[in-house]
Amino acid sequence: MTVDSGRDPSTADDLGGTAPHRPHRVGAVGAAHRRHVQRIAIADFVILVTAVVASEYLWLGTDADTIEPQFGIGYTKFGVLLAFVWWFGLRLGATRSRNVLGSSDEYQRIVRVTVTTFGVLAIIALLLELNLSRGYLAVAFPLGLVGLLFSRRTWRKVRERQFSRGQNVKRVLVVGLPESANEIAGWFTRHAHAGLDVTGVWRPGGHAGLEGLRIGERFIPAISGAESLQSALKLAAADMVVVSSTDELGHHGLRDLTWDLEAAGIDLMLSPNLVAVAGSRISMRTVAGMPFVHVKKPQYAEAGNWPKLVFDRIGAAVILLLASPVFLVTALCVKLTSPGPIFYRQERVGRNGDPFPMIKFRSMRENADAELRELLEAQGTADAPLFKVEDDPRITKIGQIIRRYSIDELPQLINVLRGEMSLVGPRPQREGEVALYRHSDWRRLRVRPGMTGLWQVSGRSNLTWEEAIQLDMHYVENWSLMGDLQILARTLKAVLAKDGAV
Repeated sequence: MTVDSGRDPSTADDLGGTAPHRPHRVGAVGAAHRRHVQRIAIADFVILVTAVVASEYLWLGTDADTIEPQFGIGYTKFGVLLAFVWWFGLRLGATRSRNVLGSSDEYQRIVRVTVTTFGVLAIIALLLELNLSRGYLAVAFPLGLVGLLFSRRTWRKVRERQFSRGQNVKRVLVVGLPESANEIAGWFTRHAHAGLDVTGVWRPGGHAGLEGLRIGERFIPAISGAESLQSALKLAAADMVVVSSTDELGHHGLRDLTWDLEAAGIDLMLSPNLVAVAGSRISMRTVAGMPFVHVKKPQYAEAGNWPKLVFDRIGAAVILLLASPVFLVTALCVKLTSPGPIFYRQERVGRNGDPFPMIKFRSMRENADAELRELLEAQGTADAPLFKVEDDPRITKIGQIIRRYSIDELPQLINVLRGEMSLVGPRPQREGEVALYRHSDWRRLRVRPGMTGLWQVSGRSNLTWEEAIQLDMHYVENWSLMGDLQILARTLKAVLAKDGAV
């Protein structure tokens, strides 16, 4: 939940007659954001005009402007008008608003506005019997949509790089009880690309118990000497307040805080303390005039239903067909370069704890499993999860190559076709690793393990055990088919970058 001020912060009244922070800095951050929005708006218009003009010449040729639709203007003028209506629809759809830019909702709104614009145009053309070229519109639609999405992605990366360098970031005062305040402060600090720089944590009423937070080499001070919010805002030089828990403020205190911060031009955000819950599962719901955060049920049941099964098997068949030359060449190289079978089968734990033989191209010398315990004991990790050997001497020369590009995992497509695995899912683990699960970790076995997943696109073998489990749990609880497509796209990027490959 975010409360934005519509007033100019440079002229806003302060809290309680005392300047709560440096107003000129809020103005500077606000001005930088406005410039960013203006650049996006200009880029949107240029892309849309380019898309409609390009579709005109691609479909209708150089004589397109001599063809007049029934409403009496040429296609060039009509295209510019369409681009303006499309661009204005992006404005009405709030695709460039402060709370939408940088969120997953930004792309969804762009798609929604685009579909609505062309849907309304199609209805108008049908009712008025306008002589519009369907092919022209069919070309303009994907050109403009892809251009918009690519542009917004580029602007997002530019903004994140600025934030990571400490440019135009908002200074944040986190308000709440010790545990929740420290968790929120740590989250923002570890995700610097969000553009929120925590400069202090404060507990209302001057209560004790809130200590500073150290993350890496950085220390975020606890503002313990401030008896009022005004003093805490001064000390933190804050542009935004994030309330991590409302227990000590109460309903009336929170309402007063909203009005006070609005008068000072300071944004307010309330954290529902749902860090591991995807935004698609969260919505606001009003009951008897009181707002509540509604959290949808975990999505692990949907991850086992027929849409994902159909997607997995069709996708696996297509990939296997396209990759068949690589598959055959790799099989030949493995057979000719070292003694032993082409494929390596290892028992892994699948959905609901059922074991299955996971298939890979053999990348190690024959009988390598017999040496694992000795190697793990030698490096002191025999009792640790994620049974990985550093600088593993068992890997063959061809094995190093196929592992670098994850080619050794291609035979797992056979597991997918057999229904034992999915294209995307939690990391398939061994029985010894499953034995180390805590009680809640067993929930990751509610879905089929995947050839790739959040664990792979977020660092692959560079992740710790706790991080890998956390990512798998996030996937299980927040599954969506669109999320699977995004992970597959990120996997291709990770493989090409060879990031964390083993």
